[in-house]
Amino acid sequence: MDIDAWVWWLIGAVGLGIPLVLTAMPEFGMFAVGAVAAAVVAALGGGIVAQVLVFVLVSVALIAVVRPIAARHRSDRPGTATGIDALKGRQAVVLERVDGDGGRVKLAGEVWSARSYEPGMSFEPGAQVDVVDIDGATAVVM
Repeated sequence: MDIDAWVWWLIGAVGLGIPLVLTAMPEFGMFAVGAVAAAVVAALGGGIVAQVLVFVLVSVALIAVVRPIAARHRSDRPGTATGIDALKGRQAVVLERVDGDGGRVKLAGEVWSARSYEPGMSFEPGAQVDVVDIDGATAVVM
């Protein structure tokens, strides 16, 4: 039983797809697409040289084009703030008078100790304030 070359290329494409799924390395997917392109050339009657050439050209072209685009999109994404960094810039409601010495605010559903950003500033209960920093367990507000 003689298996056609295009079948071998498709088996190779599937074989390259497995590490793509397991490692999440997109390069394997680009090689798999190159193998599918080589399978098409084989099915159309192209020789082994043409098949290998198409595999290499398609794979290299995809890596040269897709990787920089993917890297650009990955770096353009804003980072997700977590922890205390996620609280900076949020609004809080004053529960107890806040001044340079202290006070209490409700921030993200929790009661926090707070102090004003500038020592001379004060905020009365019910006022909306902006959190500019977190200093330990104290929200610095203005």
